[in-house]
Amino acid sequence: AEKVLGYDLLSLCLEGPRGELDRTRHCQPAVRLMFGLGCVSVQVVESCVAAAGYSVGEFAALVFAGALDFAEALYAVKVRAEAMQKASEAVPSGMLSVIGRREANYKFACLEARKHCESLGIENPVCEISNYLFPNSRVIAGHLQALEFLQENARKYYFTRAKMLPVSGAFHTRLMEPAVEPLAEVLKSIEIQKPLLCVYSNVDGKKYMHSKHIQKLLVKQVVSPVMWEQTMHSVYERKQGTEFPYTYEVGPGNQLGAILKKCNLKAWKQYKHVDALEDEEAAET
Repeated sequence: AEKVLGYDLLSLCLEGPRGELDRTRHCQPAVRLMFGLGCVSVQVVESCVAAAGYSVGEFAALVFAGALDFAEALYAVKVRAEAMQKASEAVPSGMLSVIGRREANYKFACLEARKHCESLGIENPVCEISNYLFPNSRVIAGHLQALEFLQENARKYYFTRAKMLPVSGAFHTRLMEPAVEPLAEVLKSIEIQKPLLCVYSNVDGKKYMHSKHIQKLLVKQVVSPVMWEQTMHSVYERKQGTEFPYTYEVGPGNQLGAILKKCNLKAWKQYKHVDALEDEEAAET
């Protein structure tokens, strides 16, 4: 990884500084790809039938499924992360985690937030849903002024929670368009195989069909909302009475398990979190 990235990733993860590790250009390859794949290696997965990765975690899922070579995927993530970091620095933007009541109309709220930005003189303001998490939970991303407007008017739009996320940009929106071409170019130079098992795309929540399909949607994913709630429905769709498979979340944190519980309680009962750090601590004790 150090050879591909051009910096000491292990030292950055272990020693920091934290501020550098949190930067998009370092966080994506370090936490989302390397750590996820590191956790996979400690779990028996011979009987695995499907995989999915959240945002950049989709690259880890594709490496695991044999569609992407590890070193090539890591280089693609490096290019993706650096391009997204640059795009995020061009416009003051961010992401807002929202939980709403049943009456909440997220798209209408975004529309009014864009109108507010226009009244401030902002041309072509961006405020749109960037992540579908679970019923009544969305992440909205765009110009900071739009997100601040939504926070101030949360009650009007039936939001019970509106919390800014600790990220530097409006990921998975059209503000990331400058990152599209660099990622598209590097993916053209990579050999992509048909996955050995089902991998689900963030773009539409459906299975990847072939290598060209993967190449196309990995690029589209940068500027498209993450359809994670829809993906959960696709992964666990089965006839009534059919048992649910075991589900393993690999990597730091168990946020995806919490989302699964909200989307499908029966599937969540077969869920387990695998964290490499926890395994190391257990081995030491």
